[in-house]
Amino acid sequence: MHTVTLNNGVDMPILGFGVYQIPPEQTERAVSEALAAGYRLLDTAAAYGNEEAVGRAVENSGIAREELFVTTKLWVQDAPAQANTKRAFETSLTKLGLDYLDLYLMHQPYGDVYGQWRAMEDLTREGRVKAIGVANFHSDRLVDLIVNNDITPAVDQIETHPFFQRVADQKIMRDHGVRMQSWGGFAEGRNNLFTHPLLSEIAEQHGKSVAQVVLRWLIRRDVVAIPKSVRAERMAENIDVFDFELTDDQMTAIAGLDTGASLFFDHRDPEMVTWLAKRRLDA
Repeated sequence: MHTVTLNNGVDMPILGFGVYQIPPEQTERAVSEALAAGYRLLDTAAAYGNEEAVGRAVENSGIAREELFVTTKLWVQDAPAQANTKRAFETSLTKLGLDYLDLYLMHQPYGDVYGQWRAMEDLTREGRVKAIGVANFHSDRLVDLIVNNDITPAVDQIETHPFFQRVADQKIMRDHGVRMQSWGGFAEGRNNLFTHPLLSEIAEQHGKSVAQVVLRWLIRRDVVAIPKSVRAERMAENIDVFDFELTDDQMTAIAGLDTGASLFFDHRDPEMVTWLAKRRLDA
């Protein structure tokens, strides 16, 4: 598996397997099949409700722990955020059945992000997690976090797909040494992504699927991708993207699909901020 090096020297696979919206009862099988297909980066979150199933798949895989890169995410914590963050981390680690995490992300840019981040910095210094980062942080919030804390996030996981390409955000991340990671890489099929004429034409030219073209496009941009599927044949297809290259002309054509707007929701919308910031997970 091809890897990228994070700002603290940790190597991370550039292509992984995400489990967002996979029901807990299906997650163990899906992750087991993903690992069998060759995935070594696994991405989950406390809010997904399937950490335990991911942990069981890892335990039963027979794969050495050091060969895996496991990510989970911290949900918004009540005050005192620093203490509650550490408790939330221990809960996730117990559910996953692991001794350490490879990457721990702050899932949302809300609440006492500084208290949460200070706790995550402590976990890094204690060796409990190899790298820490954030998710859904717009550039202004990301830079604010960087300039007011000791450790720069290694990753910012944000909505990124052909219709919302985040080029300006990626430049700012690069300027600060933050790795961009995509969620929603296939836009959940919106805007008819899988049958889009341009993407279909490029796929046909390479003898690949539209999904493979999108993943290759992300990888060409040095964006870490975490496609999700519950079908073993799709998992195998999604990881089979390292034997072709998109041309500069094809990259330029895909760049023209960018609308500059989310297809899901705006993390700066007051109603969405209120809903996400007030949501609490069951213990």
